[in-house]
Amino acid sequence: MKIRTKLTLQFSSIFAFILLLFCLVVYYFTSIYRQDDFYESIRGRTLVIAKYVLENGEVSAETRHQNEIKYYHELPDEAVRVYKSNGELIFSHGDGDLGVVEEVLQRVLSKKYLQYTQGVRQVVGVRYQDSQGDFVVLASAVDAYSLKKLQHLKVILVVGFLGSMVVVVLAGWGFAKQAMRPITKIVKQVERISATDLDRRLSNADGKDEVSHLAQTFNKMLDRLELAFEMQSTFVSNASHELRTPLTAMIGELEVALMKPREQQEYERVLQSTLEDARLLAELSNGLLQIAQASIDASKIKLTQLRFDELVWTAREQALKRHPKAQIAIDFENFPEDEDRLLVKGNEALLLIAVLNVLENAVKFSPSGQAATGRIVVQQQDVLLQVSDRGLGIAEEDLKHVFVPFFRADNVRNITGHGIGLPLAERILKIHRGSISVNSKINQGTEVTIKLPQAKLFVS
Repeated sequence: MKIRTKLTLQFSSIFAFILLLFCLVVYYFTSIYRQDDFYESIRGRTLVIAKYVLENGEVSAETRHQNEIKYYHELPDEAVRVYKSNGELIFSHGDGDLGVVEEVLQRVLSKKYLQYTQGVRQVVGVRYQDSQGDFVVLASAVDAYSLKKLQHLKVILVVGFLGSMVVVVLAGWGFAKQAMRPITKIVKQVERISATDLDRRLSNADGKDEVSHLAQTFNKMLDRLELAFEMQSTFVSNASHELRTPLTAMIGELEVALMKPREQQEYERVLQSTLEDARLLAELSNGLLQIAQASIDASKIKLTQLRFDELVWTAREQALKRHPKAQIAIDFENFPEDEDRLLVKGNEALLLIAVLNVLENAVKFSPSGQAATGRIVVQQQDVLLQVSDRGLGIAEEDLKHVFVPFFRADNVRNITGHGIGLPLAERILKIHRGSISVNSKINQGTEVTIKLPQAKLFVS
């Protein structure tokens, strides 16, 4: 069932229940009021009848005349009975069954007042005390006029209810159509989005209602999908290039060497060149393996408390072993008094790889003779390492691709590397609830910031 139909049915059901309840309440209280009002009229007649029948010989002629006038103002289809306390009928007027039995007379005598219905008749009985003793006066009548009006009211309420329901269903259908219009528009726009045009966005994202929030959320998802597709495309392109280059070189060298007999020195040169290309492929394979390992479930990685400054110092020493001519200056001066704020929770081997990759990048892209610098900053909840170089920098359009494996900016193609360091560092830091960011300007240098939560605030 469509949401529009559901909304119409729900809207109509709620209104129908309210309207039906209203009609029943109106009819019920009108019926009760009519019945009580007519009982009061009959009760008044019992007093008139009692005075006319029982006091006729005890009052003056003028009072007797007034009682007669009141007596002959009868109610519709009136029937009256007057009994002595012993059950003897002494006066009867009008036709109709009042349902008089011994039990009824006794109840009137004991309670002094009784009202009940006998078919369509309403009956009122009162005990009337006179100088001659106790009497039971019963009067009844049929409220035909009011019953007819009540019947008319029933018809009016039923017809009004059915007519209102027709209007409500039509109005509910229109209301549901209007309410679903923004969602229908979103559905049509989403249907037009495919893998080839992920740059499209939904147009209902400017408001503050739930539909706009849905559109905003969907647009954000499209942003992530577009970036993921772009990263995938870039990864495949760059990975193919990086893997193809050493393989092509190896195949070319070997084919040339096998064209004719060579001198021993030539064979050694070819083997040496092939060995270098094979090592390059091994480095690429190891990088891919490390990225895969850094993408596994974080719950399977053993985490311990580490001193962040000691981790950075160890990474610096390893970077200098790999690059003996490099210069790396680490600022350890602005330390907090509470050294526990330098503690982070993580896997030492993985974090060492991440920090080492960042330091090696800074060394690699620093001009000869200039030092790469690192600065440890302790914030309220995090520990940062800011690594800077004064190298070529990264173009703004290339910054969004720096965490794509194998991506390398055009201006650093001549510098040895595979484009694996930063993507690997990013994945390792994500496992540790941390982050990495890159700020760079062409010909001014690059600053990479690693952020990790302090151990006491680490959320596992």
